[in-house]
Amino acid sequence: MGRLKVTQRKSTIGGTSNQRNSIRSLGLKRIGDVVVKEDRPEIRGMVSTVSHLVTVEEVD
Repeated sequence: MGRLKVTQRKSTIGGTSNQRNSIRSLGLKRIGDVVVKEDRPEIRGMVSTVSHLVTVEEVD
């Protein structure tokens, strides 16, 4: 499987607790943070929950 590079672009202020928990579970703490995660259904679900706060790129 591939990998996903997830970058936080916006703040979680004003977001729901589910969105804040998803950002934290992805390992993101502040705007500009970048993490590389395995492309799994669990990660895709968290990314789709906060798709308006992050950018996602596929990495080989």
